Amino acid sequence: MKRNSGKSDRLTRHEREGLQFISLWITGFIILRLFPAVFSFIFSFSDYSLFGGISEWGMMNYEKIAGDITIITSLFTTLEYSLITVPLRLLTAFGVALLLNRNIKGMAFFRTVFYIPSVLGSSVAVAILWTALFRNDGTANALLSSLGLPEVNWLSEKGSAMFVISLLRIWQFGSSMVVFLTALRSVPRDLYEAAEIDGAGKMRRFTSITLPFISPAIFFNIITQIGLAMQEFNAPFVITKGGPRGSTTLISLLIYNSAFQMRDLGLSCALTWVFFIILSVLIAVIFSTQKHWVFYADETEEL
Repeated sequence: MKRNSGKSDRLTRHEREGLQFISLWITGFIILRLFPAVFSFIFSFSDYSLFGGISEWGMMNYEKIAGDITIITSLFTTLEYSLITVPLRLLTAFGVALLLNRNIKGMAFFRTVFYIPSVLGSSVAVAILWTALFRNDGTANALLSSLGLPEVNWLSEKGSAMFVISLLRIWQFGSSMVVFLTALRSVPRDLYEAAEIDGAGKMRRFTSITLPFISPAIFFNIITQIGLAMQEFNAPFVITKGGPRGSTTLISLLIYNSAFQMRDLGLSCALTWVFFIILSVLIAVIFSTQKHWVFYADETEEL
């Protein structure tokens, strides 16, 4: 009995130590995430002004969202931006990962070089540099002129402005590349050897072995990149200011403008929750498809 009691005390001590380790994170989550989320939900039903306080409660913010064409357009612009950047970013990351998945001297250097943009790319400093590159007198137009091509008003036209901020996000493919590269390195080499002996060509080995084994990595990258793309803020805020004519006003920028330019915190909170619900539904739909195309290695063991 004493031995069992000692073991129980030891487990209790370990549990207490574990709680001490995570207590700081829990405290930060409650103060910085949970409380603001609860208060934003409450304030979304008010006309809370940044300086005027609250004078009315009700559903007016959600009614405004449903009937405001600017807000609806911003939601579709955010979806368009995600549909452009996520596939191109993942295809770029996957292509580079395939090139780097070789035992060649110096590959570690190239992996580092390709990863750096994902560390620096989301910073305001890089966004300012990107703006300088695509100004009317910037490097991009200088390059076009040297090739005898007409200059482009990159930041003054709808299509080109969306291209500029999308290109910045695609350039930050390093984190997705690392995930793909790790997945490629985990594919059993003996499967490739067995398939080659059976006469399978490169394309057959790629579709029958590589893609199924890295499908969890593809799924993970799709989920994370959609979430990050739909929350993009720095690029439209710094580079285009949401223009021209609102063509790059993503929902995150609209939330910011509602709170700090229009001083309407109630509307800003309501927009945040509408966006949260839309993003949650989208992620849930993607999750529901994984059983049809995502292959997990431990499934074969169960069979």
